[in-house]
Amino acid sequence: MNQLHITIAETLIDIEKELRELRLWQSEILPDEALMSEQPFAVDTMSLPQWLQFIFLPRLYFMLDQQMPLPGNCGIAPMAEQYFSGLNVHSSLLIAHLQKIDELLTHSR
Repeated sequence: MNQLHITIAETLIDIEKELRELRLWQSEILPDEALMSEQPFAVDTMSLPQWLQFIFLPRLYFMLDQQMPLPGNCGIAPMAEQYFSGLNVHSSLLIAHLQKIDELLTHSR
């Protein structure tokens, strides 16, 4: 695993840690139907924290583990800023981690 992949993995761990600290991490698995969404960020079947937990993080961990090519463009932070703007959640650290993953993936090409 190269240094970029290590940095991405560390940032994914930071995202998971922050989701847990904000109490946005779910212990229950989502129903299969929720995971079948074809909408961006699965906005029709889950919240952004659920999407991060059940789709984004597992997919990137898998890609890193299998040494698959990573996405060349990522823009999750703006979606997170919009999602959390109306909520009373201290999301600035989570958004900072998402900005970092956006930059790492977008500029890794």
